[in-house]
Amino acid sequence: MSNSSSMAQFLLLALADRRELQLLHFWLFLAISLAALLANGLILSAVACDHHLHTPMGFFLLNLSLTDLGCICTTVPKAMHNSLQNTTTISYMGCAAQLFFFYFFMSAEFSLLTIMCYDRYVAICKPLHYGTLLGSRACAHMAAAAWATGFLNALLHTANTFSLPLCQGNALGQFCEIPHMLKLSCSDSHLREVWLLVVSCCLGFGCFIFIVFSYVQIFRAVLRIPSQQGRHKAFSTCLPHLAVLSLFLSTGMFSHLKPPSISSPSLDLTLSVLYSVVPAALNPLIYSLRNQELKDALRKLVAGFRGNNKVCLLLQSMQKVTTI
Repeated sequence: MSNSSSMAQFLLLALADRRELQLLHFWLFLAISLAALLANGLILSAVACDHHLHTPMGFFLLNLSLTDLGCICTTVPKAMHNSLQNTTTISYMGCAAQLFFFYFFMSAEFSLLTIMCYDRYVAICKPLHYGTLLGSRACAHMAAAAWATGFLNALLHTANTFSLPLCQGNALGQFCEIPHMLKLSCSDSHLREVWLLVVSCCLGFGCFIFIVFSYVQIFRAVLRIPSQQGRHKAFSTCLPHLAVLSLFLSTGMFSHLKPPSISSPSLDLTLSVLYSVVPAALNPLIYSLRNQELKDALRKLVAGFRGNNKVCLLLQSMQKVTTI
């Protein structure tokens, strides 16, 4: 028996056995990461620069983009590095940091998604109370609570997981995640962390029930809209939100609560990508394509970039003329 802190490093499972498939995984993760970084970066810039987006939903979108960037930057770069360099090691501190920040950003993101659902519920079902229930101070408090919840949840799980004695070597899955750490622990030592996972999943499921109840109320209000176009717009906005939330929660809960007997490297990798990478890449599309104000702000932002480039080219040409 050895405590986890006595290990200098862990071994991460390769994304594929063949070198060609490892490079394919590298390019695939690179494309997803660049798309997510670009989309979330544009949303951050648009919300920060356009005063029309200085609203509760814009504020929560900004925070959601930060959590998406955090999720992508926590696990994907190390997986890409290992695939490119054909290595499988990660240091003890690197694994602890990856696990902490992974659960920090994931917990904060789910809290923010719950808050954003509440925002839509108040906006559609209680529009006269929107300014009172979602004032600037209330929004700041809710966002702070989401980040604090993520921090405390990640700190609790990381401290508890890395205090477990390990008896089964140092080989993990493709990422540093709690289920993989529990497989290395001694048989009777990880029950406390299992119960913590069960409690966390129950709390997450409770939030999901609240989200579903809120959307039921939203749909009931939408069905009373006389305009067919208005109903279609509301449904086309809400249903993708609910689909991404369902994917996020169902795959995350199944990954952490599934019995070890049905675990496999390919299944673990698929589940990890589905609840950690895919939502971070889809959220900018889901929450921005149906938001006309955000689309207008993005157009202005892109037009501003083009205008700045034209000014730079004009100044360069004028400098050349003056030197001649």
